[in-house]
Amino acid sequence: MKIPVTGFVMDFRDEDGHHSHKLYITSWNGAPVHVHQFSGVTSVDVGHSHHYAGWTAPARSGIPHVHGYYSVTSLDKGHTHVIQGTTGAAIGLPGGGHYHSFEGHTTVNGSPPHSHTYSGRTGNAVNAT
Repeated sequence: MKIPVTGFVMDFRDEDGHHSHKLYITSWNGAPVHVHQFSGVTSVDVGHSHHYAGWTAPARSGIPHVHGYYSVTSLDKGHTHVIQGTTGAAIGLPGGGHYHSFEGHTTVNGSPPHSHTYSGRTGNAVNAT
């Protein structure tokens, strides 16, 4: 089965100078997609916390859905953590639009090795076009 997908590819270079490409999907099977911004602060563990921010993976608009998310935390106490997972279902807003809740545990890192918990809710949907 072939599903028509539209979008664009952009060159990307990370902090270490590594080159890659990022794919931005703008429609899936003829339907527009959208993303959400998310940000927050982890729990305080081993005397510190971390900030994180990012955009969810795209999802089709107008149907029940969830989003994947991924981010690397701020560098604190000489290390970072990864947060990633899948949001909960869409929660409607009174004036239209929706948001998603998310929560989880970071990867284990640092000295001593530890993780942090995090939770929050995304911002309102933004069209990915």
